[in-house]
Amino acid sequence: MDAETMPAVESATQDGGAKRRQVMEGARTIFLSEGFDGASMNDIARAAGVSKGTLYVYFDSKEQLFEALIREGKKEQAERLVFPGEPGDARELLGGFGRRLIELMTRPENIAYVRIVIAATAKFPRLGQAFYEAGPCHGRGNLAAQLVKLCDTGVLEIEDAERAAQQFIDLCKSGVLNPVLFGVTETVDPREIEVAVDAAVEVFMRAYGAKHSV
Repeated sequence: MDAETMPAVESATQDGGAKRRQVMEGARTIFLSEGFDGASMNDIARAAGVSKGTLYVYFDSKEQLFEALIREGKKEQAERLVFPGEPGDARELLGGFGRRLIELMTRPENIAYVRIVIAATAKFPRLGQAFYEAGPCHGRGNLAAQLVKLCDTGVLEIEDAERAAQQFIDLCKSGVLNPVLFGVTETVDPREIEVAVDAAVEVFMRAYGAKHSV
């Protein structure tokens, strides 16, 4: 352990999670402004107001730090997509989920992360895997669990809940996500999200709604 790292370890032990959050905030600022390739651990340390040794107490590499940011961000998003204890009305549940999902997905910061991940994945596949596991995969699994509950109540008829969940998410994104992702527009009008999600719910219920529910 070098002379710089020793006091950093002691400080990290004393400060606990506060110091780690400080590092994460500095890293978020640099990654969003410089991209993955343009960011350096020196820049992140300066932005976070810590020594470079402190960074390495928490993260072994820039890749590991960026992966932690991805997982933390997606965890926060997942907490906003909590479903009620009981599935209730299918259209209401699907519509609420779809609107919250697309609103989160099209936020400028999230779009920036998607672009950074896409650019870095060819060289660092683990980053793409982390983004997929923490985001799309996690959200699909949560929705699939709700679809199973709705099937149990006789509202839906679905053989493969995971596939159906992915289809609904793709329907919600249709015509809304790509224009923002590719820079055609900076933001999405909430009314456009409403229209897109309502259409997705209608198509989904026609495909999977039990005959008496459609």
